[in-house]
Parts: sequence; C-alpha cells; structure tokens
Amino acid sequence: MSTLNSSFEDAIRVTPQGNNKYIANLRPEWCIGAVPHGGYTTSVLYRLALVHFAHAHPKQYDTPASPISLQLSFLRRTAAGPATMEVEDVKIGQRTSTIHIKLLQPSEKQKDKMETKVAGYITVSPPSAETGICATTGWKPYPAPPSGSGPHGKINFDALANGKDGEWTKLDPPYPEFRRAASQLELFGPGKGETQQQRSGSMAIDQWARFRPNGDVNGRWTDATIPYLIDMFPMALDGFDTVSANAAAKAKGEKVAEMKAKFWYPTVTLNVDMKKHLPAEGVEWLYSRIVTKVVRDGRTDLDVTVLDQNGEVIALSTQVGLVVSAARNVGSRKMEKL
Repeated sequence: MSTLNSSFEDAIRVTPQGNNKYIANLRPEWCIGAVPHGGYTTSVLYRLALVHFAHAHPKQYDTPASPISLQLSFLRRTAAGPATMEVEDVKIGQRTSTIHIKLLQPSEKQKDKMETKVAGYITVSPPSAETGICATTGWKPYPAPPSGSGPHGKINFDALANGKDGEWTKLDPPYPEFRRAASQLELFGPGKGETQQQRSGSMAIDQWARFRPNGDVNGRWTDATIPYLIDMFPMALDGFDTVSANAAAKAKGEKVAEMKAKFWYPTVTLNVDMKKHLPAEGVEWLYSRIVTKVVRDGRTDLDVTVLDQNGEVIALSTQVGLVVSAARNVGSRKMEKL
C-alpha cells in the first residue's frame, strides 16, 4: 500500500471474498454522530469499483478503470463496523462499464438479518479510453469568491497555510464532537456560514481545503478522496443550522440558540461526476463551491463544484438531503469513542 494518505487508504480498504462479494470496515473516526459520513462511505464504494475491476476483470482494459460517475441512494443509516458489498456487472464495455452495487449490514431490528443500506450504480472508464472533444465554456463561480493577496487576486497559499489571506481565514467546523468526520481536513473560508450567506445574499459557500486524515500534515487530495470532499461542507451546515433553528424556534416558540446543534442532515441520494483525474501524487489544495437553492418540507438540495488551484473543474455533485432531529442519528446507538 502506498504511504500516501495511508490511514485513509486503510479506512477505505476493500477485500474480495469471491463471487462478486467484498468486505470493508467502516471506521468510527469518519462518522457524523453514530453514522459513517456519506462522503466517506462513497469513497469506500469508489474503492470497491477499483478493486472489483482489478479482481474480476483484470484484462478488460489496458489501464486500470476508475469511476467517472456514481449514482447512490442511501436507504438506511449505516453503522461503524464490518460491511458486506455485492456487485452485479450490468454492462462490461470497451470504453465504459457499469456495475450495480449494494452495501449491506445487519438490520437494526433483526440482527441476524442483513439489509441493504446503500445501493446504486457506478460507471467506470480507463484513462486510455478517455479521448474525444475537449472545450471550455467560460464557466466560473458566480458570484466570484473573495480575492486573495496573490497576483490577479489569486489566493496566496503560503499565507493561507499560516491562517489568513485577505478575507480568507482558517475555520473551525462547528460541533466537532458530533461531526467527527470534519476533523479529517483543514478548512479555510471567507467567514463562517452565516457570514458568507450575508455577503452573497444566498446559501452559497466557498471553501479551500487541505486533507488531514488522522492529523497527517502530509495528507493530499487524490481521486479516492474526492467523494469525501464533495460531501464535506461544515460551513454550509452552519448555515443550515441557522435556517433550521430559526424555522424550528418560530414554530415552537423557543429561542433560536436553544434549537441550534439539534439537527442532522443525512444524504438521501448522491450523484458524482468525476471530470478530471488528479495527479498520482495528489494535490494539497482544492476549492469547493456549495450552493443550496431551497429548503422545503425538511428536504434540501446541494450542488457542489470542486476546482483545483488552476480553476479547472475536478468533480461535480448533486445531492438530496434531509433536515431531521439529531436524535435520529444516534437513536439507540452510542457514539463510539476513538
């Protein structure tokens, strides 16, 4: 195993068991409350696709096939601990192949019965087959994120690494004991969620992030980490907390402060479009723009765009989530101590 992000590689390890079955161990340090973080779980399934094609179809492509599209439904809350995964080959093609995947764990009501927690489709393609027309559209994040102190308003990453560059500062994700998965990265933004929303007049969040799995300062963003990053936006959740607390306080006649930190935002569906491979050695910095258009009937939408330091799109994501009581995360479970 490569020493690059070795603790993360261990956390997403997938082992073949034969007959298109695989096992993994979902780790508690990658949880939100008592439930493994959806982006982390998606990274495990990203690894599943790599392992499956290396194990079941080693001669299908001349270079290793990697996911270009993931379409997942989170049917039931997962748990830290062993997970079984099943793969069905839906289409095995020359340029693209698609598999149907299921992640199974014991039922919470019938411990001796396995049930599907996550299901979906993953499409892969080898880099050698990724040929064809390339064109730029002129798209840029709008409104433009605050500028930095570098040339032409670019971020000065040496300054930012020390904690501040212009309006950009290092941020501490809210409620770290509950959102433990957020401790696996360093986050920088032009203010917390409420501040950014007031500046933009919308629920749009900008962030630069460095990967720090288990505190490793040499952590780097790689293709396998992208699903985790796409679902990691503590400042957007800070904004959700404010919106949710205001709405709940108004409905119940309670103080807003008493309602904060009482919500959980589980993923219902997650779609990921991988646009560009990162270098094998990884990169230190990636930018995300997170946009929510409306929160209605306890359901949210999320659009996430990930860019590199050159402004090139690395990945796109759309997500449907829920706003529910944090009690539904823990339920009868206990949060595991690390």
